[in-house]
Amino acid sequence: RCFYEHKILQKTFGVWKEWWTLCRERKLSLRADSHYSHLLQNLILEAWRAYVCQQQEKRKKYYVAESHAKKQKLLRTWQCWLVYVDVQRTKHGMQSVALAFRERSCLRISWAVWRRRHYQNCIGHKMNVLALQHWAQSLQFRAWLQWRDVYLYSLNNKQKEARAVTHHQCWELKRCMEAWLGYLNLQRAKKHQKALAQEHHRSRIVWQCFSDWRLSWEHRRRMRVHQKDVEKLAARIAVRRAFAHWKHYVVLCVEDTQQCELAEKHYKHHLLVLQKFWNRWKSRL
Repeated sequence: RCFYEHKILQKTFGVWKEWWTLCRERKLSLRADSHYSHLLQNLILEAWRAYVCQQQEKRKKYYVAESHAKKQKLLRTWQCWLVYVDVQRTKHGMQSVALAFRERSCLRISWAVWRRRHYQNCIGHKMNVLALQHWAQSLQFRAWLQWRDVYLYSLNNKQKEARAVTHHQCWELKRCMEAWLGYLNLQRAKKHQKALAQEHHRSRIVWQCFSDWRLSWEHRRRMRVHQKDVEKLAARIAVRRAFAHWKHYVVLCVEDTQQCELAEKHYKHHLLVLQKFWNRWKSRL
């Protein structure tokens, strides 16, 4: 019985050791999976933060570049307008010089004629001077009208170009914003699906581990119950055997006692017969 109990205890300890090793390995694997998922989440968060910072830096640089481009365009427009004004002033100056030269040449001719016909062409000379002044004023007015039309046309074209550029930039910005929002929604959906998948995987692993643990616990409980039943049955069998041996021993003892009593009775009876015959023999002798 001691050897049997020792063997049972050794087998039970071996099974318990294997189960404990398996549980420890499962705990380590669960910890490793949790650590790996936590590390992946940290890496994804860091990458998303870096991407958001990079996109913010790009937007800032884009805004700065756009502002600088607008300033450069405005500066170039202003410089072109200043050059145009300087050219127009130069043209007006040259035109006035030409007119003055023409007037001087005309005056010289008129002065030569006037010296000859001073008294006769005085009124005609005044009329000629007035006509020249009117022609110069009309010429200047026409030139100013042409310059104004050209300036308004160029200004209108520049305004149209600026509006077109602004509209194109707004459209590009809107398209980029819509694409970025779509990308963000897609990334959020992917992250949500990934989180759901990980949660489902973790819950499945936990449920599987719990099912395995419950099955192993039920198996161990059944084994313990079976072992207890076997031990009880062995104890009953041992008790029955001991009782049978004791009963057989008692029967043998009773039989020995009866045989001893019979032998003693037989010996006494034999002694009595011998004594009787001895007495008879003595009496006859």
